[in-house]
Amino acid sequence: MHFQWDWLCLGVLIISSVTAGIENEENLDADVEVENFDKQSQEADVDREKSSIEVVYQTPKPTGEVYFTETFDEGLSGWVLSVTLKEDMDDNVAKYDGRWEVEELKENAVPGDKGLVLKSVAKYHAISAMLTKAFFFDDKPLIVQYEVNFQKGIDCGGAYIKLLSSSNDLNLEYFFDKTPYTIMFGPDKCGEDYKLHFIFRHKNPKTGEYDEKHAERPDVDLKKFYLDKKTHLYTLVLKPDDTFEILIDQTVVSKGNLLENMIPPVNPSKEIEDPTDKKPDDWDERPKIPDPNAVKPDDWDEDEPAKIEDPDAVKPEGWLDDEPQYVPDPNARKPKDWDEEMDGEWEAPQIPNPKCETAPGCGEWVHPMKNNPKYKGKWRAPMIDNPNYQGIWSPRKIPNPDYFEDLHPFKMTTVSAIGLELWSMTSDIYFDNFIICSEKEVADRWAADSWGLKKLVASANEPGMFSQLVTAAEEHPWLWVLYILTLALPVGLSVLFCWPGKKSDEYIDFKKTDASKQITKEELKEETEEFEDDELEEEKENEDTGEDEIRSRKLQRNTVQLLQLS
Repeated sequence: MHFQWDWLCLGVLIISSVTAGIENEENLDADVEVENFDKQSQEADVDREKSSIEVVYQTPKPTGEVYFTETFDEGLSGWVLSVTLKEDMDDNVAKYDGRWEVEELKENAVPGDKGLVLKSVAKYHAISAMLTKAFFFDDKPLIVQYEVNFQKGIDCGGAYIKLLSSSNDLNLEYFFDKTPYTIMFGPDKCGEDYKLHFIFRHKNPKTGEYDEKHAERPDVDLKKFYLDKKTHLYTLVLKPDDTFEILIDQTVVSKGNLLENMIPPVNPSKEIEDPTDKKPDDWDERPKIPDPNAVKPDDWDEDEPAKIEDPDAVKPEGWLDDEPQYVPDPNARKPKDWDEEMDGEWEAPQIPNPKCETAPGCGEWVHPMKNNPKYKGKWRAPMIDNPNYQGIWSPRKIPNPDYFEDLHPFKMTTVSAIGLELWSMTSDIYFDNFIICSEKEVADRWAADSWGLKKLVASANEPGMFSQLVTAAEEHPWLWVLYILTLALPVGLSVLFCWPGKKSDEYIDFKKTDASKQITKEELKEETEEFEDDELEEEKENEDTGEDEIRSRKLQRNTVQLLQLS
């Protein structure tokens, strides 16, 4: 083991020497280039103010058939602000007077790229636009995709969109919360409830009425997407085989089937409970009943208390009977503005009696209470199985008169417009790069030319590893302990393994007996040859001895001889 630690320490010294040499060379190079560095630093500061990465932005163009696209780079052309009021509310509150603006991102902006920004707080916002062409739910998938950035985080509010149902009387100036829609999709949050809506309105084929069907909640933590102040890409894919996928940043976070994963289900139950069926008066649902044959024992005393005084208790020695538990604070002073006529007679506040701190107790001593061994409580008959138990009653089942079976709920109401009808307690919610199409490749290409650039710029502007560690420690102070331990571990190991240890017994004995002897180089040579002969013999005799141990012995002997010469 001594040999291994010797080589370990030697390796550490060599690495330190090499590192020091490299640092010296770098310092020399730095001295030579110091003048150029100052100029480059100034230029870098100017460039850094503009952007940490040069991105050439061009307004994305769809590469295939689309039903709607919007980049907002040319403003709000084609969008209509609502001028109507919400129903059942005071006119001053029900106005859709929330302000919209078209502007760049506040952080990690791509020069030239603009988006739609919700600007007002605690106001209703409504804006909409007609699709380039209506989408019919027949044999093509529906893909809806857009970007959202909660630039100030989000307290309570939504960032979802509505695909408005086609109708002859659809007027976008009167778009409000009751306007019929086919699909609602997107993020929503209030308090600690983080949602990602996918709702579609299903038409009952028998009654013609519409019901909202909600997709099951995604089984992922959505919190980071709402609070990290980054631009995220939300995608909904609906397929003619009645399946759907929901993606965030092109990663699937939820998927399912319109017939199986919607709440409430699309198709009602074949049978329902008979509303006219009533439970019989003599129906017994009690699985257990008190034993009617049980009799209270004669010695059962219900009047015995649960607790009684302990007659064997003795007042502790040193108990201060005449001292109260609380006394007026001697350091308290009546306030200068105290008015006895208005406030009454002033009394100092009470504090614990200092004399009671060292005593077992103060005040009148009373016997402590203990459990009453005679206590039994109120007598009750033991429970037994009910011989007349008939089970839990439920109404009989009858065929559901409203039953229907829609095997293809994908065939929804045609969509002809897109709208945002929102209320929020946080401003500056950013929307951008809407696309509605039928080919995933088209949506992916659109995302690469738009959201992909935002992601690239945001990644380039992220702080370095050290800054991220410091930021994380500011949020979670316990991380400082982990950092310190991580840095201290290699230092501690180096000290433990490389610090000069206790000299071997063999070396101590040698110094005691032979320290005064003088030795010449010729004698050393002869002894070295003798040692080598002895080593050869030892190697032959001890074939099982490890090479490390043999080398260690040789190293120790040579070290001793060198010490003698010195």
